Amino acid sequence: MARSKRREGSLAADSLVQRCVLVLAVFCLTLLPQNALAATGLDGAAMRWPYALPFAGLLLSIALGPLLFAKFWHHHYGKIAAAWALLALASLVFFAGGMATLAALVHAMLAEYLGFIVLLFSLYVVAGGILITGDIKATPASNLGILALGTFGASVVGTTGAAMILIRPLLRANRLRRHNTHVVILFIILVANVGGALSPLGDPPLFVGFLHGVDFFWTTRTIWLQTVIVAGLLLAIFVAVDVWRFRSEPPLDDTGPAQPVRVRGLLNLLLIAAIVASLLASALWKPAIAFDILGTKLELEDVVRNLVLLVIAALSVWLTPDEHRQANGFTWEPIREVAKLFAGIFVAIIPVIAMLKAGHDGAFAWLLSAVTEPNGAPREAAYFWFTGLMSAFLDNAPTYLLFFELAGGDPRLLMHELSGTLASISMGAVYMGALTYIGNAPNFMVSSIASENGVEMPSFFGYLLRAGAVLVPLFLLLTFLPVAPILQWH
Repeated sequence: MARSKRREGSLAADSLVQRCVLVLAVFCLTLLPQNALAATGLDGAAMRWPYALPFAGLLLSIALGPLLFAKFWHHHYGKIAAAWALLALASLVFFAGGMATLAALVHAMLAEYLGFIVLLFSLYVVAGGILITGDIKATPASNLGILALGTFGASVVGTTGAAMILIRPLLRANRLRRHNTHVVILFIILVANVGGALSPLGDPPLFVGFLHGVDFFWTTRTIWLQTVIVAGLLLAIFVAVDVWRFRSEPPLDDTGPAQPVRVRGLLNLLLIAAIVASLLASALWKPAIAFDILGTKLELEDVVRNLVLLVIAALSVWLTPDEHRQANGFTWEPIREVAKLFAGIFVAIIPVIAMLKAGHDGAFAWLLSAVTEPNGAPREAAYFWFTGLMSAFLDNAPTYLLFFELAGGDPRLLMHELSGTLASISMGAVYMGALTYIGNAPNFMVSSIASENGVEMPSFFGYLLRAGAVLVPLFLLLTFLPVAPILQWH
């Protein structure tokens, strides 16, 4: 009872903080003079590296908080993220003044964060209404089928959606096997990461790119072969390991009638198709109408898309029987956590983006030099490894955005003349997010669900060693693979 009261008090405090921030923002907006709409961008060249400390502190908190002080983190992660975000805003007020800071905050929230979290929310809600029931035998063939289905479906329903739909049927099927840890590890690598490389729906970093002007099907056209090669080799490795482990298992118990496999909540598949259609429509429909809010152009097609996505999520909640979500173990906590943490990330990253945009005149000139030749030509292989390793130990969505801006931030240039650079950033962010539990949002969620169901999951570093042993040789192969886009070393 006391724990429940403390939990309620924590949630109430979080809610109070959010309401105060909202009221303060609205109050400031009503008092701003009209010339605030012409607020200029932040001068990143005049900033020094300490302005990036709140962003680094927030990412380190996300990485180490669940490991070092799990209970405190679980109850106060929203306050921690808000504290780092407020520290970043305070430093910007000191540097550029209140008007410029407010304009930068409005741009980050409306132009960057809003569309990102609305898509994640709608996919999470809709995927949570799809329930797979029935008895699945824990054979290598059935496990391969589930992993292959999840890998293919991750680019359609998102890595979070595919993982949440399939992890529980996979765990139920393998609950009696003595050796089942490798099944979950390969599931995280394939379904929660690699499989999402082919569309903005698949993985958060690619949707960040879509919000910044990258064509919806660009990754599908550009890195499909690399994704097929990596996913195919991973599935082959899984089959070899699972067959070896399966031979040491006792015979399967075939007694008793088996329940047929059924998919319930099929209406949500139509709603997922509606999500895809709304994204495509927003990319094609350009009414040339925009709302100027403190210098941020909010396009009509983006507003309509976000509203449609929220309506789709509401329809899923309304039309899906509650027992489907209950059987899936659906709760609002994972998406609540993602929403709070990424709100902090998108605020704390404001000065970092400003410094990156300053190029060789900014505090991150050293990083730009590491990924570019003296003549300005990009080193694609360096972009791939830098983006990937930072994605593994931080989070792949903000890391993608960092290197996207470091490469110039011009989507048309990156999709054409610098397509190899954008491909390197995309592959690094998506593929290497599988190296750790914290590289991508579904990784830790899947590990937690597996542990709750009796699977002995490895520690943070134990998982890193196992995933690295499988993935690093594949990434080296990918680096030297003579398949366009070739990752140039120069």
